[in-house]
Amino acid sequence: MAEGIETNKFKLFNDPIYGFIAIPSERIFDLIEHPYFQRLRRIGQLGLSSLVYPGAYHTRFHHALGAMHLMQKAVAVLQSKGHAISKSEAESVQIAILLHDIGHGPFSHALEHTLVSGVSHESLSTLLMQRLNEEMDGALTEAIAIFHNQHPKRFLHQLISSQLDMDRMDYLRRDAFYTGVVEGAINSERLLSMLNVADGELVLDGKGISSIEKFLVSRSLMYWQVYMHKAVLSAEYMLVQVLRRAHELVQRGEPLFAGDELQLFLQKRPTMGDFQDDPAVLLAFTRLDDADILGAMKQWTKHSDPVLADLSDRLLNRRLFRIKFLPTALSPAQRAELEAKVQSEFGIHAADCRHFVLEGTASNATYKSDKQEIKILKKSGRVIPLSEASEILPLSVYSHTITRPFVCWPKGIEWID
Repeated sequence: MAEGIETNKFKLFNDPIYGFIAIPSERIFDLIEHPYFQRLRRIGQLGLSSLVYPGAYHTRFHHALGAMHLMQKAVAVLQSKGHAISKSEAESVQIAILLHDIGHGPFSHALEHTLVSGVSHESLSTLLMQRLNEEMDGALTEAIAIFHNQHPKRFLHQLISSQLDMDRMDYLRRDAFYTGVVEGAINSERLLSMLNVADGELVLDGKGISSIEKFLVSRSLMYWQVYMHKAVLSAEYMLVQVLRRAHELVQRGEPLFAGDELQLFLQKRPTMGDFQDDPAVLLAFTRLDDADILGAMKQWTKHSDPVLADLSDRLLNRRLFRIKFLPTALSPAQRAELEAKVQSEFGIHAADCRHFVLEGTASNATYKSDKQEIKILKKSGRVIPLSEASEILPLSVYSHTITRPFVCWPKGIEWID
């Protein structure tokens, strides 16, 4: 019987990026089969980016499997270079990367602080990993320790969370593939082959400098062409306003179509304490996905509230707000003028115009040299930071952060001078 079970649990996923991905153990198979993880099939990796890049419909499920596959290869590379990683540690680090995004809510980052109050997806991932650990009689204890950097082998945690981790290595290559942004493609095979460990820290062999520089350039291009694309920002900020308006209406006691799980989050906007103290809240979260939001918005287009109906209809039919990057943040006077134009054009109550003039800031640094800097292992055995080893990129790349304020508002209303 045991032999038959093991054979049944040897599965292959055919991935368009890497080819066949093998499930390395029965425990990992059981985790993938669990409803908590299967929910990731219904959570888009790139939120609303498919409104700009029609092929970007891949999911967190895809990404998690890809990151686990890269982790398998990274462990094998490090073992081949003489670094001790036990069978238990190898499985645990693969489990940790497999589950690193399990706490993402609908549309990934776009709604992280809208449906919940001050709760990050990392915190929810931790809670769900702990719940899974209880179900599996402590089998995930080591994986959780690695996830939280509480394992003595620090480099294992760095494979999960650092400036050169398996998370980034997969999502950059995968997102570039599905969006068709070829400039973002990275050579993950080359980067993996250059991984090493020195003084207990994850490093890159010196001959891999050019590959890591290409990785950084690709990451920067993906941020501005995909993650911070103007239309994507506009759509995500509109979605946030849809949920905020829905929350306002529910708080007023107005009837609003929503599934049981979404209704709970609109009524309560749970805090971390709610998730920790009330098992029903966490259970509801594990049943919430993109389909709940889209299904609700289809009904909300017919709602009597003009704000909710208009915003929902615009988003579903891709009538996105215009967006403009600004040299400095929008002034109160500029905002008041835009809101006045919105009120005049659409006949919306003055107090509700805030839902139609949306402000935000897009920010990205190609590389943060002051935070978990990538280390380069020279042939001499000396370890130096990438910012000192770089041969192509100017030093300014390693300290410069681009920050761009922006404002979104309905098309048809002219910008103010």
